[in-house]
Amino acid sequence: MNIRNDFPILQRSSRGKPLVYLDNGATTQKPQSVIGAIENYYRSHNANVHRAAHELAEEATALLEACRSKAKTFINATQREEIIFTRGTTEGINLVAQVISSRIKPGQDIVISQLEHHSNIVPWQLLAQRTGANIKAIDITEAGDLDLNDAANVITDNTAVLAISHISNGLGSVNPITGLIAQAKQVGALTLIDGAQAVLHADIDVQTLGCDFYVFSAHKMFAPTGIGILYGRLELLNSLPPWQGGGEMIDQVSIDTSTYQQAPFRFEAGTPNIAGCVGLGAAFDYLDNLPMQTLIEQEERLVAKALSGLRQIPGLQIIGEPENRASVISFLLEGSHPNDVGTLLDQQGIAVRSGHHCNMPLMTRLGIPGTVRASFSLYNNDDDVTALLNGVEKAATFL
Repeated sequence: MNIRNDFPILQRSSRGKPLVYLDNGATTQKPQSVIGAIENYYRSHNANVHRAAHELAEEATALLEACRSKAKTFINATQREEIIFTRGTTEGINLVAQVISSRIKPGQDIVISQLEHHSNIVPWQLLAQRTGANIKAIDITEAGDLDLNDAANVITDNTAVLAISHISNGLGSVNPITGLIAQAKQVGALTLIDGAQAVLHADIDVQTLGCDFYVFSAHKMFAPTGIGILYGRLELLNSLPPWQGGGEMIDQVSIDTSTYQQAPFRFEAGTPNIAGCVGLGAAFDYLDNLPMQTLIEQEERLVAKALSGLRQIPGLQIIGEPENRASVISFLLEGSHPNDVGTLLDQQGIAVRSGHHCNMPLMTRLGIPGTVRASFSLYNNDDDVTALLNGVEKAATFL
């Protein structure tokens, strides 16, 4: 199925050539239905939510809360109150790392992995500094998969938190999170899954996973930037303190003390990103009308085709050969810096990412400064793969 015509930006050129957009791991493009929904909100429904008694406020509130219900369905949460709006994955992880502080004891372990994005490392470091906890990281195999033998040693009765990515943004490794969550639950640890890279490439069912928290960003799934979802088990959310104070999250306020609403509102202080929620709601609708399994299979075929072609280029090294890969290919050209390769591809209208991809510990573990990363989405096609392969071959001749 060809959905490219739904995305206006894919019709433009770049550097005088047809745009080949392969930086979807950083952000995805937006379909016209999402762009139109945001414009229509500002044109016809703009108001603050939950507070006023007038018609515009009722309409804006209905749009925002409809997005919450759609998010519940999308990840198969038990109740809509388990859906909290954030600015994105990073804020969701920081929120959790703040509100669970009192549950972490000195000397306990916070377990992450060598594959993590900085957003799933730094908040836990800050939590460890506040509480006296330790950071431990599950190692990876030479292929770029999590080392499950090491995981069995690292996750112990002393583990307080397991925070792990569903899919690696650096290597595309699909992590066996169901088993890891089960291990963590056996020792009574809290579990958070970073789903930023998984949201368009995996079936997300938080009830089946059994995790305590699941976080993702809207802009990775055809929706606007500045909005994201934090899922948390309702009983757990209602046992945790607020993160920020302000309007909406309160029940009663006096000069001396305040009481707080139940989830989700106790974690949503202030005016939310209403337009972002409207756009996210439109993205859920857009995805709901797509043959997702067919498009995911098409994307997997394109990734396999790109991998096969790249392996034929002399001097090119694929970084990471995980058993299960989703949407991401990282590579290096012998004797070339990733940034130079990225620049030469950009001159040919090919948008990729170069650098450490906010994966500095991973790059250190692999002994490299960074990679060139091509990341795919549901609207990419065979022409994009051909352009990538031709572009890399041309870059290789220059370098």
